[in-house]
Amino acid sequence: MSIMLCGLVGEKLGHSISPLIHSFLSDYDYSLYEMPEDAVGGFIRSMPQNGISAVNVTIPYKKTVMPFLDVISAPALAIGSVNTVVAGEDGRLYGYNTDLFGFEYMLSRGKIDVRGKKTLVLGSGGASATVCAALRRLGASDIVVISRHGENNYDNIARHRDAAVIVNTTPVGMYPNNGASPVSLDAFASLEGVCDLIYNPSVTRLLSDAAGRGIKHIGGLSMLAAQAKLASELFLGHIRDENVDTEIYCSEIERVIGLAEHEMKNITLIGMPGSGKSTIGAAIASITGREFIDTDEIVERAASMSIPEIFERFGEARFRELEREAVAQASKGRSAVIATGGGAPMNEENARAITQNSYVVWLRRDIAALARNGRPLSGDIDSLREMYEKRRPVYESLADLTAETGAAADAEPLARDILSRLWRGAGDEGARQEDIMKILVLNGPNLNMLGIREPDIYGRRTYADLTAFIEDAAAALGIEVEVKQSNHEGA
Repeated sequence: MSIMLCGLVGEKLGHSISPLIHSFLSDYDYSLYEMPEDAVGGFIRSMPQNGISAVNVTIPYKKTVMPFLDVISAPALAIGSVNTVVAGEDGRLYGYNTDLFGFEYMLSRGKIDVRGKKTLVLGSGGASATVCAALRRLGASDIVVISRHGENNYDNIARHRDAAVIVNTTPVGMYPNNGASPVSLDAFASLEGVCDLIYNPSVTRLLSDAAGRGIKHIGGLSMLAAQAKLASELFLGHIRDENVDTEIYCSEIERVIGLAEHEMKNITLIGMPGSGKSTIGAAIASITGREFIDTDEIVERAASMSIPEIFERFGEARFRELEREAVAQASKGRSAVIATGGGAPMNEENARAITQNSYVVWLRRDIAALARNGRPLSGDIDSLREMYEKRRPVYESLADLTAETGAAADAEPLARDILSRLWRGAGDEGARQEDIMKILVLNGPNLNMLGIREPDIYGRRTYADLTAFIEDAAAALGIEVEVKQSNHEGA
């Protein structure tokens, strides 16, 4: 049985996580097809001849592909944007828009209600058109598109200070330009919700500002996962159009979001000097195969001297300046293990950088057991206790999970315990690897996953699809699983 060929068409795809997302959805091959605009039409038209079953389409080609399709769904036509193309069994090319479904799922997940609300949409590109269509479907009362040069722009945005919801469809704040924000939220006293379509970093500056004000907010990973799930169903022929309820695939979308977050997010360790961040961080990196980054080492390389020498020659202020640069640099990436300096989280910009794309783990060690050699601010026990009391509330506020640390010899068991708890829910203090050692899945013949009888009713997923789904999910959680079928129908 040949592998189904799918993929993503776009201009620049180096940072795309679509292959990762689709790897959680099915076992088809999902490749990146980077090309200039003048090559798009030929590529799309030749999909059937080249054995490519389906593709997603990303900016800037969502309008470009439309003239080359035989059939375009009503939602895609109305929006003027296609992000999914399927080569049908009849030889025709079908175009759909699954971004609409994705954005509506994003709003639902973030519990942001736009009905009867004035909503500002930042940006006037292709994503903006889809967002506006969704907002109209959901009953937003007044939808205002803010662009750089239009009637409603960033110079006069204050006249819309009564907006209840803001949606960012621009790339402002996206990696590698982390920390930038398209607007200040200061003027919006009536704001109830903020959405940012950016998924890298997972918490943009705009979302961080909303969180600081206690405003509901949500990032773009949920939209990406939801639209990918719907596209996958179209790829596989399980559905024939985009008209499905956002709740129908909720559990599967949430599974994909969780797996993607585990794969992409950094694991950042915070805590007092001498609490074991470097040792335990290195152990976590060794277990997971991730890159290990120590921000103190970045500082020392930048200064070409040790941290005690920096303090002695230039003082703490210079060290903190170098530290801010190091934290910003380390936190921009993804899928790394990062050990920070003990005082790094005390700076607001550092705290934003640390939390933008990380699971944050606070390593807590008894004050008397903290290592003090070579640490300029680690004085006597009383000074350390005073320092700890100042830092503790900040550590607590940033941490997704807290781990008590012992001696260096305990680094690997503690690292494994931290990973087990993180993968099963950041902040779940009670979770331990020994709680679930093995799952045995038994299923009987009436599941009919083979779709032999009435596939339009039972679906076309195979028994292999079912077992692969269970095994992949278990592997991501670090759980051993065994699947047994009591009566393998149709084998």
